[in-house]
Amino acid sequence: MTSFEIPDSELASIKDQVVIITGASSGIGLATLRRIIKHGGKVFASDLNPLPEPEKSSVPFLKVDVTSWKDQVELFKAAEKEYGTIDHVFANAGIGPTVTLLEDDVDENGDLLPPKLNTVNVNLLGCMYTVKLAIFHLKKNSHGGSIVMTASASSFARFPATDYTTAKHAVLGLLRSLHGHLYPKLPIRINAIAPSWTETAIVPREVIAALGKGNYQSADVVARSVTLLMADATRHGELVYSDCGKFKDLENGEMGYHAVTRRMLGVGDGGEMSETGVLKKLSKLAAEAGADREKEGVNKGLDSLKGVVE
Repeated sequence: MTSFEIPDSELASIKDQVVIITGASSGIGLATLRRIIKHGGKVFASDLNPLPEPEKSSVPFLKVDVTSWKDQVELFKAAEKEYGTIDHVFANAGIGPTVTLLEDDVDENGDLLPPKLNTVNVNLLGCMYTVKLAIFHLKKNSHGGSIVMTASASSFARFPATDYTTAKHAVLGLLRSLHGHLYPKLPIRINAIAPSWTETAIVPREVIAALGKGNYQSADVVARSVTLLMADATRHGELVYSDCGKFKDLENGEMGYHAVTRRMLGVGDGGEMSETGVLKKLSKLAAEAGADREKEGVNKGLDSLKGVVE
């Protein structure tokens, strides 16, 4: 798989574009904020923590808990009020691992307590809230816009952080499931980033030290991939992996996951996976059901499949 680099010249079209960023006060979010502003873009930032200076004094900001639908609704309303429009949304807010499911926490009666799903709630539920609101607001634009989500190398790797890895796998699932519903049916592109080891607050300092120089990347390296996915209107459905200045789209192309999966299943050129054939039949059924009000219950169940695999 061929890697690529991202020169500043490929980011120039972000100029004058309006971007909402969640998790903007540190790490990849803050680096992306700075990268976008450097290239002339406009940012509306959000986080539970305030922005550092000098951004605190110059960038519009709203304190947001991404697990709160109300907070996120207010975020998008505030951004529209500030700038009049929204062009791109970076669903970035996230936290590190919380549980492994191997813990046995019990109540006063000795009954097992449910696991704490803080990480899943922030990294997946919060992301889904952001994406839903992004689609709603971007549909207002004749030119649409784009959504970038923060996935991870753990979206496809056997990474032993149960809740974190589960949530990041699900973010990749969100990318794949929405891909067919958006561009070109709607003028909205969706992509995701999958950073390798990056110097952020989520990665413990001792881990960064143990990795050693040259084996981890700065948050600004990742920010380049985020900005590219917004600035380049040809990019849709990509999962861009970043590792110390080298970037790869892991979803598409001859060595992308979809092509490799076809080869693993023995599906040759021109053939289709059995799942795809079934989806086509379901899509046709959904279209037929939509024309018959008596089948409304069936239509609701199949509506999400209409036209996706045609």
